[in-house]
Amino acid sequence: MRLVDSHCHLQVDRFADDRDAVIERAHGEGVERILVPGWNTWSSEAALALSTRTTWLDAAVGVHPHDAAKVPAAEWAAIESWATDARVVAIGETGLDYDRVFSPIADQLDNLRRNLALALATGKPAILHCRSAPGTRDAQDALLAELKAAGFGDDARLTSFGGRPPAVIHSFSGPVDYARDMLDLGVAISFSGLVFRQGEESSAEVVTLVPGDRLMVETDSPYLSPPGAPRGRNEPGWVRVTAGWVADRRRTTPEALGDGLVAAYDGVFHRPGRS
Repeated sequence: MRLVDSHCHLQVDRFADDRDAVIERAHGEGVERILVPGWNTWSSEAALALSTRTTWLDAAVGVHPHDAAKVPAAEWAAIESWATDARVVAIGETGLDYDRVFSPIADQLDNLRRNLALALATGKPAILHCRSAPGTRDAQDALLAELKAAGFGDDARLTSFGGRPPAVIHSFSGPVDYARDMLDLGVAISFSGLVFRQGEESSAEVVTLVPGDRLMVETDSPYLSPPGAPRGRNEPGWVRVTAGWVADRRRTTPEALGDGLVAAYDGVFHRPGRS
C-alpha cells in the first residue's frame, strides 16, 4: 500500500540514536512522503536539515501554541526567512491548545495570527493543531473564527494558494459540525492514531465526509501511537494502521486509498521538482 505521513516529528531526541533506520523502515512499509513540521525555531531548522538529507521528506516551519510565548521577535524573523525556502511546503505546526495551555491563550492567538499571515504571504498551507479540554469545543470554535477573520474563506485563499487547500487540520479532533465548517473553508483534514482513542468517535463519521483530494493520514510521531505500536515511541511506518482504518470506513481498497493519499499530499504540499 502506498502511504504518506503528513505529520511526523522526526527531529525529536527520541529518534536521535536510529533516525536513519526509522526512515528506512518507513520507506519499507510503503511510506513515500513525510512532512516534518517545526514547533519552534530549532525544530524548524532541524526539519529543513532533514529535508535536505532525504529528498522525499518535506519541511514545515512555524510556532506551536505550546511555544507561543517562548519565541522572541528575532527567532520569529528566522522562521519568516526560512518560510520562502523551496524545501518548506507548509507553515506550522501552529494552532490553539485550550486543554494544556502551556502558553497563555492571548499569546496563542497572537502566534496563530502571525503564522496564518505567513501562510497567506507565502501561499503555503498552515498546519493546524487544535485541542479543547475534554467535553468542550472552545478551541475548535476559536480556530474556525480566526481562519475566517484571516480571510481563509474568501478570495484571498484562492489567490494565495492557487486553489489548493489553505490549511490542514492536523490529527483531527472535534465534532462533526466543526469538520463540516472547516471543509466549507476548503481545508484538508488529516487523521492520526488519535482516532482509536475514547472520546474521538466522531472521527469515524468525519473521515467519510472529507473529499479525497483533501484527505490525509499521519502518525504525529513519536506521539499518538495506534494499536500495536509502542506507546513510548510511535514511528512513521505505523501510519499503515490508521490508513487501514480510513480504508475500512470509506469502503475502499488499500490500493485505491494509497494512490489517493499520495495524490492528495502532492496536491496540498507543492514542492518544485517533485516527480
